[in-house]
Amino acid sequence: MPQLDPAPWFYILVISWLVFITIIPPKVLAHHVHNDPNTQDTKTPTMDPWNWPW
Repeated sequence: MPQLDPAPWFYILVISWLVFITIIPPKVLAHHVHNDPNTQDTKTPTMDPWNWPW
């Protein structure tokens, strides 16, 4: 039963984790966010009373 032989699967597991740890994070962190959130105003908005027309 070749599924139970750990030699090729362990090698594939190690290589894939090395790719995930060394190559992918710098590529993901190199992206820039184009819509940076702005800080909102700290003053509270004025609440004007609403006169209903009826």
